[in-house]
Amino acid sequence: MKICIYGAGAIGGLMAAWLERAGHDVCVVARGATLEAIRREGLRVRTLASGEMRASHPAVDSDPARFGVQDCVIVAVKGQSLPEVAASITPLLGPSTGIVTAMNGVPWWFFDRLPYGAGTLHLKSLDPQGALSRAMPTECIVGCVVHLAASTPEPGLVSHNHGTRLIVGEPGGGDSGRMKTVADALEGAGFEVVRSPFIEKDFWVKLLGNVSFNPVSALTLSTADRLIDDRYVKDYMVAIMREVLAIGRAVGVDADIDPEARIDMARSLGTFKTSMLQDLEAGKSLEIDGLLAGTLEIARTAGVPAPFTESLMGLIRQRAQSTGQL
Repeated sequence: MKICIYGAGAIGGLMAAWLERAGHDVCVVARGATLEAIRREGLRVRTLASGEMRASHPAVDSDPARFGVQDCVIVAVKGQSLPEVAASITPLLGPSTGIVTAMNGVPWWFFDRLPYGAGTLHLKSLDPQGALSRAMPTECIVGCVVHLAASTPEPGLVSHNHGTRLIVGEPGGGDSGRMKTVADALEGAGFEVVRSPFIEKDFWVKLLGNVSFNPVSALTLSTADRLIDDRYVKDYMVAIMREVLAIGRAVGVDADIDPEARIDMARSLGTFKTSMLQDLEAGKSLEIDGLLAGTLEIARTAGVPAPFTESLMGLIRQRAQSTGQL
């Protein structure tokens, strides 16, 4: 397959390296120091458990138009970078191209195939002018929920720290054939792939952890294990998770998981820095809207009170503003 990875951070970089190793024709859209590092040294992946280092050499450029139409485009950027993707992704897309959204948070297409709202609802906090929906139509989407830990210690270097699990599915449980094609390719590349009939639920299960752990870790500069071990902080995060559970249930997306079980999922990863804490330390903009603004917009739409989540939104926005990372 011809596969373009849009965004060569920790998740996109790992996908690109493993898919190329499996024999696919892989290209990467990157920019800045990451682009230069891949051009100079290749895309390097270090496996934390073994210390093994491998380098791959996919085609890489900042301009997607140089690559032409792809069979699949994997969008692996933070939510704040999506407007840039929407403005430049068109040359990569043909009539049968699948677009995989491998991202945290609420996807802009979340309501499009849900019975709640009958397809009339639109997340204005994530896609205010509809540019994302026009550039990346829902009928082309394959959602991907990432359950693995990776980081980028330096540009062009991915540290694969833990896990290989990816959950994929088409919005609303659709079956255009794109999900099978994507799942087969990722499975053949070495990922543990779960094919989901209700990908919105899988996004919501992960959202419980993202909405709570990520901002709180950035506010406190703490790794996840420290947050869990502090009874007061853990109770605060559990309260947020309960609100997020209620929000999902109100729109027909029941994560069906107890917050304590969601805490246990994080505990099993041991000592790790959330992606938001990594971004804070690296001076990058923080992924706030995709995690919190979208969630709170859904809460308002469904009439679900969420005072703990609202307070967290205010605090993390102030934190980001104070360092110019909003």
